[in-house]
Amino acid sequence: MPVQVPYRLDHLQKAQWLCDQAQANGGLAPLDVERFWADQEIAEKDPFGQHIPQVANGVILNGECVFDELGIPEDYWRYENDEAWRLELNRAYNDKAEKIVGRRLLPEEPSDPEAKWPATKSLADIFEARNVWHDRSWWLMPSASNEEELRALLDRVEKRLENLRQFMLPDNWDSEKQRLLARGAKPPLYRWQRGPVTFATSVYGTENFLLLVLDNPDLAMRFRDLILRSMLAINDVLEQEAGYTPETAPRGFGFADDNCCLMTPEMYEMFAFPILKGVFERIAPNPGDWRFQHSDSAMGHLLPILSRLNFTGVNFGPTVLSSEIRQHMPRAVIHGQLAPFTLSRNEELNIVLEFLRDHEMTKETRGLRFATAGSINNGSRLTGMRLVMSAIQHFGRFDA
Repeated sequence: MPVQVPYRLDHLQKAQWLCDQAQANGGLAPLDVERFWADQEIAEKDPFGQHIPQVANGVILNGECVFDELGIPEDYWRYENDEAWRLELNRAYNDKAEKIVGRRLLPEEPSDPEAKWPATKSLADIFEARNVWHDRSWWLMPSASNEEELRALLDRVEKRLENLRQFMLPDNWDSEKQRLLARGAKPPLYRWQRGPVTFATSVYGTENFLLLVLDNPDLAMRFRDLILRSMLAINDVLEQEAGYTPETAPRGFGFADDNCCLMTPEMYEMFAFPILKGVFERIAPNPGDWRFQHSDSAMGHLLPILSRLNFTGVNFGPTVLSSEIRQHMPRAVIHGQLAPFTLSRNEELNIVLEFLRDHEMTKETRGLRFATAGSINNGSRLTGMRLVMSAIQHFGRFDA
């Protein structure tokens, strides 16, 4: 649950007025749709901009939301793997979205199989961790269960790094590369990764990993160093395959590290901080480069350490207030801090109150992209997205 802060009386009055207006209009909050999207385009370019008309909106619903909106049973596996069915649902969903929020939100065109690059091995493959579909999601399974197994795993990782290109690239890579480059397509770069704590707890198990850091820091640091070496090596292979040098490659990198909340500041600084620092120094070294972290967990105790990494964008858990983030990260765009279940449970009054709270905390500095503090989940409705848009248009303008 989000941190409870006393809401101001004027916030309660504003939120109640907007919800009453929506209820009187069949659930549709009052909104000048065309004006909103024109102003959104300006705000999205630079949420810190001194001349933006309104707060940027990050509550843009996604494919997870089609089931509840269309009144059909959830089937994420089929939605992910049956393209014809997915596009059929997307078109039906978009018909509703266009009427309610003024935009078709989901892709409707089939993919071109001839334009798809062959899959390459990932960091998880280097560490022998398998992705398994379970309970409507992918889970990365452990590949070592005790210190002896972990040492042996790390030995094999070191061996793979001796010729990582051969390990990473499939047998048909060179022929497919030649064909796809002729079409004008470049290989995908390595710009996103499950964060170091979440990755380590997946590879070695949560309790095992935390005890390892506490009881055997030397082995934990070897684990840490090989994660960093592997990440930089993956990056080098893919940049070279795309024809870039370290000087010419596009900059930027992002992490998703929900489990960082499990570590004390001392543990985090020992294990995770050097990995992020090393990756950013190599792949996002300049002040304006994209440096992002998603951690939808109660990880506010790590903000003083994370502040030293000069993030340009963050998406933290709903218990971490915008004012706390801004105190430690004056130049990071805050993607939040709407609690995901406030949105997916359609708690209309709270949706508006959480916007008013976050806008109040950031209106002097700007840099808020009002979004869920975590994932947007099934149950989130198009009328809820419209309510956010209406709250921004009525109460989140800078030119009023």
